Amino acid sequence: MAVPTPLKTDTASSVLKTRPGLVNWLAISPLLLWLLLFVLIPTVLLVVYGFCGRDGLGRIVYEFQWDNYLRALKPPYPEIFLRSVIFAGLTTLVCLILGYPVGYFIGRSPEKVRNFLMMLVMIPFWTSFLIRTYAWISILAQEGLLNGLLLWAKVISEPLQMLYTPGAVVLGLVYNFLPFMILPIYTAAEKLDNALVEAAYDLGAGPVRAFSQVILPLTQSGILAGVMLVFIPSLGMFAISGLMGGGSQQMIGDVIEKQFGTANNRPFGAALGTLVLIAFAIGLWLTSRKQKS
Repeated sequence: MAVPTPLKTDTASSVLKTRPGLVNWLAISPLLLWLLLFVLIPTVLLVVYGFCGRDGLGRIVYEFQWDNYLRALKPPYPEIFLRSVIFAGLTTLVCLILGYPVGYFIGRSPEKVRNFLMMLVMIPFWTSFLIRTYAWISILAQEGLLNGLLLWAKVISEPLQMLYTPGAVVLGLVYNFLPFMILPIYTAAEKLDNALVEAAYDLGAGPVRAFSQVILPLTQSGILAGVMLVFIPSLGMFAISGLMGGGSQQMIGDVIEKQFGTANNRPFGAALGTLVLIAFAIGLWLTSRKQKS
């Protein structure tokens, strides 16, 4: 008696079944192409340009040298970089203080209320970044809304200099990056198991102890994600410090932008950008270690 032969399957289908990794690579290939063209290649060019020179016309000369990095270590650039770190750190701290209660409250709210509150948080993203910054300029100016209200209420006798100060720069950074702190904290609070909090209260923990030993550790991932989402872009921001700082509170982003623009010194700008990139990498490494611990 002849043994029946198995039915032949489609060749393409059998290949996909035997090589499931191929399907995954095809699915993420657009993302990989995007990362290659707009992340990896520009980063490599940035690092390469940092070791190059320039001629009298500002054109890049491909010759290996350390001059750009040695110049970056001389005054006033370390001071500017330190100021940028301080501004970014203050911005992150203020965003954490303001954003954690908001994100936690939204995450623990009923679903209908939660969606409405999240829409309110996202509303600033519906308008242009520059429009929001110029709005704060009009509010903080000496002839602006805030000084006008204080003068009308007779709280002050003459207009205060609130614009073009370090406080104005930090305020602008906090306003623009606060949602980036709220969103990850909201996500972590939404996933928080309320039974664990109730168990802490049943075991005799008070509100402070329950928060510090249960709620805070369980939402730590959201805090760390928010810190990185705020600190990294704040460190490299240049538009806010230029508009609300008036050029007197230069950050490292301002210097890099000028080197690629008016100064026409792309190798030096690339060297500064590479140093900032290294600072970003160190921050990500420290954050990943904190999350694993």
